[in-house]
Amino acid sequence: QVQLVESGGGLIQAGGSLSLSCAASGRTFRRDGMGWFRQAPGKEREFVAAITWNGGLTYLADSVKGRFTISRDNAKNTVYLQMNSLKPEDTAIYYCAADPLSVLTRATYRYWGRGTQVTVSS
Repeated sequence: QVQLVESGGGLIQAGGSLSLSCAASGRTFRRDGMGWFRQAPGKEREFVAAITWNGGLTYLADSVKGRFTISRDNAKNTVYLQMNSLKPEDTAIYYCAADPLSVLTRATYRYWGRGTQVTVSS
């Protein structure tokens, strides 16, 4: 059974940093793109960041450029999201996803985690 398990979320003050991890099990994703999405209350799930299979290309939403970094460790079957200079508007449930047809297109991701809550207080 394929599982993606996110960790590292929590409550933090604005300006702080959090590091999210997503550990995959059940199969390897070292040949697949992976991504992070987020969903705030009352809003649609939106793209945050994505990375190609070998880490050669990364993509970030405009709202997080310069603050967030995505990386991966294929030996650990894990993808990371480093979040710096957090803002209250970053508050959301953050989801990890894997094996997309297109790393930028939410609907094409085949596997999803259950999410981890990130709350940024002002």
